[in-house]
Amino acid sequence: MPRIALFQSCTGIDPARNAESLAAAVEEASRGNAEMLFTPEMSGLLDRDSNRAAARLHCEEDDPVLSACRDLARKYDIWLQLGSLALKTGGDKLANRSFVIDASGEIRARYDKMHLFDVDLPTGESWRESSVYHAGDEAVVAERTPVGRLGLSICYDIRFSDLFGRLSDAGAQVISVPAAFTVPTGRAHWEILLRARAIEAGLFIVAAAQVGRHEDGRETYGHSMVVDPWGQVVLNMGTQVAVGFADIDLGQIDDVRSRLPAIRHRRPIAEAALR
Repeated sequence: MPRIALFQSCTGIDPARNAESLAAAVEEASRGNAEMLFTPEMSGLLDRDSNRAAARLHCEEDDPVLSACRDLARKYDIWLQLGSLALKTGGDKLANRSFVIDASGEIRARYDKMHLFDVDLPTGESWRESSVYHAGDEAVVAERTPVGRLGLSICYDIRFSDLFGRLSDAGAQVISVPAAFTVPTGRAHWEILLRARAIEAGLFIVAAAQVGRHEDGRETYGHSMVVDPWGQVVLNMGTQVAVGFADIDLGQIDDVRSRLPAIRHRRPIAEAALR
């Protein structure tokens, strides 16, 4: 039964300090005998001031946080699901990219966030991710990880059940949902959506989240969670910056799917006809 760790962080505007926080989290996860550590969306830099952030952004091959995480994986002999980094791509927009890094420091999988958060909230907050990031176009499952076949998603993707169906059809046993959910939407929908996706897909959801008041002024919801295939919350980390642990019994997946075989009953649906 693999043991995993989740890092619930309050990432700031300085990648060097954020890398130090990640190093401490990896060390704690290793001491706790975790085989894999999951981190939130935007683990390397969280800054909505695009001019200030621009000087601290890199392409994948030069990103110091990614390089540090690969070194940490090797040092502590632990897998990392690096929730995401903001990376230059050579074009006019960035990638919001997630990584699976194995215990030798090799990158096993990459995923670019498919669904971008463009919204005006009643609180007055306005977000336009599509003005900064390009949308990914490929669903990704990493094979032979410590938690079996690991499907990748990022934050706002949780609202699009078709992606989770595609990942479960591709054999995912666990889906990661690294996030930086706002407080209003987190209070209203975070747990409901995580539990719904776990139930629909009949698998584990692992959601490492950002939490607290950040240096750029935003506030994130926290409540990093692990949800089992029956929709039960195995871990809820509340609102503290911390490393949490959970044991993943992959045998639960076959048990739940045998009792509730909805995935086997899933059928392709033609486009709706207007009458």
